[in-house]
Amino acid sequence: MTQHLRHTQGGAALLMAMLTVTLVATLASAALWQQWRQVEIETAERGRSQTAWMLTGAFDWTRLILREDVLSAQGKEVDHLGEPWALPVQESRLSSFLSQDQQWQEGDAEVFLSGQITDAQSRMNVMNLIENDQVSETALLRFARLFERLNLPEQELQTLARQLQMAVKAQKTTGPAPDGVPLMPQQPQQLVWLGLSRATWAALENFITILPTPTPVNLNTAPAEVLMASVPGLDMAAANQWVQQREQGHWTTLDEAQKALGPVGAALQAAQHSVQSQYFEVLGRMRIDKVVQQELSLVRRDGTRVSLLWRVRSAVRVTDAL
Repeated sequence: MTQHLRHTQGGAALLMAMLTVTLVATLASAALWQQWRQVEIETAERGRSQTAWMLTGAFDWTRLILREDVLSAQGKEVDHLGEPWALPVQESRLSSFLSQDQQWQEGDAEVFLSGQITDAQSRMNVMNLIENDQVSETALLRFARLFERLNLPEQELQTLARQLQMAVKAQKTTGPAPDGVPLMPQQPQQLVWLGLSRATWAALENFITILPTPTPVNLNTAPAEVLMASVPGLDMAAANQWVQQREQGHWTTLDEAQKALGPVGAALQAAQHSVQSQYFEVLGRMRIDKVVQQELSLVRRDGTRVSLLWRVRSAVRVTDAL
């Protein structure tokens, strides 16, 4: 009996020891996981913060470029695709921009920067569709030409104009908007709120935009599709020819553009066409190893003052190894 009791007590002690070891191992692994998780969170947060500051610095640099563009014009402001602001910054190592006392050190993560400034007035502004709170038939015809050229459903254009009219009216009234009235878009991708399908928006992305106020199309920067749609009587072949001619030398005045177009040039109007721009989109892209972050901003240039209207930062994502 005594020997059996000893065996039982020994077995219980062994079981307790095993349970204790298991508990300690579990607690240790949980503590280790919590510590690893905290380190990863702090690392990711530091990376996001550093990327945000670097993108902000790149954005300030583009503002300087746009400001210097005005100063160098000396009162003869003309915007065209041969200017420094229109040249994209190809993906480059950030270390190549550092001074000698701030050179990249072995073990530091490689950081790559790229970007592009785009003339927002090279596209057709949907705000031109509304004039005195009514849909402008003239502007609607111009957009219809673009929709026809891209083989897009005209019904979506009618819905876009009607919904935009409702949103503009609601924006001017005080109090909550009535049911069924869409929110007023602030950014181009939000135009799907006004009835555009995703497929239609994908086809229109490079040709239309939404800006705070109605704006003319810059004839020096607009693609052939926008020229064809915005200039009555201009077909696609003539628009392509005009773009080729423009590459030989930009137009400094609207009169020069009218002469280059010939008889069709009589349709150009100062309210709808221009050779300079106020609104620009700034795209910045930062890559650290496989992590990429992008930032898209809209700025308004008024003389030498360049002000930020909105900024959208995309979610951090992991790319395939490059």
